[in-house]
Amino acid sequence: MTTKKKRTPHSQNDRWVVIAADSAVEPAKKEDSDPTFVRLRNPSTDAASLYLLGSGDGQLYEVKAFNEDFHSWFIGQTVQRDGRLLFVTPMDPLYLLLPYLIKASKEGKFQPVEQVVMDEDFPACTRLLSCTRALASLHHVAEEKDVGRQKFHRYSQQRTLDWLQKKAERTVKALRKRDLSVGEGVKSSTYVRVKHEPEAQAEDFLRYAHGLLSEYISEDLSRALHKHLQLPEISIPKAAEPPSKKRKLSDQPVEAGDDYTKFNSHDFARKPPKKMSAAQKTLAKVDKTGMKSMSAFFSPKGKAEKK
Repeated sequence: MTTKKKRTPHSQNDRWVVIAADSAVEPAKKEDSDPTFVRLRNPSTDAASLYLLGSGDGQLYEVKAFNEDFHSWFIGQTVQRDGRLLFVTPMDPLYLLLPYLIKASKEGKFQPVEQVVMDEDFPACTRLLSCTRALASLHHVAEEKDVGRQKFHRYSQQRTLDWLQKKAERTVKALRKRDLSVGEGVKSSTYVRVKHEPEAQAEDFLRYAHGLLSEYISEDLSRALHKHLQLPEISIPKAAEPPSKKRKLSDQPVEAGDDYTKFNSHDFARKPPKKMSAAQKTLAKVDKTGMKSMSAFFSPKGKAEKK
């Protein structure tokens, strides 16, 4: 007697398919710890996001997921149920440190950065201070003061805006180098630029760079950067009507432009009968007694017999 095999319940698979540079997944030195995924506070949304710390916490990487419904991976002889594709790219840790510096600036005093970067919800944030570029780049966004052998910092919005402006300018150079078309002057269907003026192109590139940077900073800082870059506000033009159809909007009913009563009286008035031809006059004198009309031949059968 054969017995049916019991299906094993689906176990939670902690493997992911990741596209990353070798530097992100391989330690720089033998004594360095393995790269690890950590949950940190997103500087733009203030919610939890996934990041990768590599090279013994010396390098920060952001993790972006490409996800589709009903998607899985075949890995060897197994099926990976999580069909997401993760992209790991290097990221400046200053973006994640900025919210903590801005929050501490409300006290208006210089503080040690170790005392500023603390978060009960995301305790892994302290590992950001181990990143190679973190402590060495704090002067871009904060004022520094040395007291003995210890450094104290205080957030500076002016320095931050100047730092973000330089990043925007470098982004514009990279976009121009790749010869990419960006901005409102691009037709989505053919990717052909409508505006060809150098001033319009420069504004489009700078506005696009501002949009990219805004994904890594708060909304308030994004507005301040928009003003710092001297970008004009975008005004959405209303759809223009043809000149013959333009009307002045008011609370009163719109009057017709033409006198339709004249049209009705002329075209629908009863017209006098035309003169009869010679053939019509001869046919009118013929005796039609006992003759059926033409319509009688096309009448229903019942009605014809009744007649």
